[in-house]
Amino acid sequence: MSKLPVYSIVAPIYNEFENLPVLYQRVRAVMESTGEAWELLLIDDGSTDGSTDCIRELAAGDRRIRPVIFARNFGHQIAVTAGLDYSRGKAIVIIDADLQDPPEVMLDLFAKWKEGNEVVYAVRAEREGESLFKKLSASLFYRLIFRITDVKIPLDTGDFRLIDRKVVDIINSMRERHRFLRGMSAWVGFKQIGVEYKRSARFAGETKYPFRKMLRLAVNAITGFSYFPLQLATYFGFISAGISILAIPVVIVLRVVGSQQLTGQATTLIAVLFLGGVQLISLGVLGEYIGRLYDEAKGRPLYVVRQAPDK
Repeated sequence: MSKLPVYSIVAPIYNEFENLPVLYQRVRAVMESTGEAWELLLIDDGSTDGSTDCIRELAAGDRRIRPVIFARNFGHQIAVTAGLDYSRGKAIVIIDADLQDPPEVMLDLFAKWKEGNEVVYAVRAEREGESLFKKLSASLFYRLIFRITDVKIPLDTGDFRLIDRKVVDIINSMRERHRFLRGMSAWVGFKQIGVEYKRSARFAGETKYPFRKMLRLAVNAITGFSYFPLQLATYFGFISAGISILAIPVVIVLRVVGSQQLTGQATTLIAVLFLGGVQLISLGVLGEYIGRLYDEAKGRPLYVVRQAPDK
C-alpha cells in the first residue's frame, strides 16, 4: 500500500491544454522542495481541446498525478468538489490551472498551516494582466457578498487556499448543488488566516470566468448564504405603502382646492407599473430559491466520472 500524501493539490481543468505541462512542472518543483509526500489531482471538467489526453499522459509519467475525468462539463465549483472528494492528504490546496495563482505561493500557505491554522486563504493584493472592468467588477462582487451574506467571507479572495483535512471532511458532507466553496469554507469556522500575494496574468488561453459566469457565481453566493433578496420584497412593500400613505392627504388637499395636478390616468398608470414591477421582481427572487429547492429535491449526483482513481 502506497504512503498517503501529506499534501493534496486540486486543480480543476477545462480546456487548459497549453497550461497543463507548465502547471505540472511548477507544482512538482514546489512540492519536491518540501520533502513531503504529495499528490496532484487534475479534474478534467469535460475539456474538448486535448486536455484530457494531456492529463492521462502526465499521469502515466508520474504516479503522484491522479486524474479525475468527468463524463461532461459540470462547472468549476463541482470540479473542485470532486477534487476534494478524491483527495487523501492532510492538507488540501485548491489552485487554478491558468497559473494566475502562482504555485510558489503554496509554500506560504504550508507555513501558516504548520502554525496551527486550519484554513489559509490567499488574498489578492495585486491583480496583474486584468482589465479595469474586471478589477472593478471583482471588487464590487467581493464587497457586495461581504455586506449582505450571513457569513463574513474575506475580501479579495478566490478559491486559492489551503484547507485542513478535518475542514475538507465537513465540506464534503455538504452536498448542496449550487456551490460557493469559499463561502462554505468560511461557514464551517475553525482557525482561518489570510496570506497576501500578487496574482499573475493568465499564462495562456482565455478566461473561463466571463461576466456571465461571475454573475451566476454571485447569485449562488447570495442565495446560498443570505435571505437578503427575499427581504427586499418586504422593503419594497413598506416603501410602496409609505408612499401611498403620504400621497393620500396630498391628493385630498389638491382635490379640495380644485387643482388640476395628479388628474387623469397617467398617475394611476405609473403607480400600477411600479407595483407590478415590484411584484414581478419579488416573484423572480422567489423563483430562484424555489428552483434551488427543486434541484436539491431531485437528488441527482453532483457529477458523473468517466475515469477516477480509488478514493
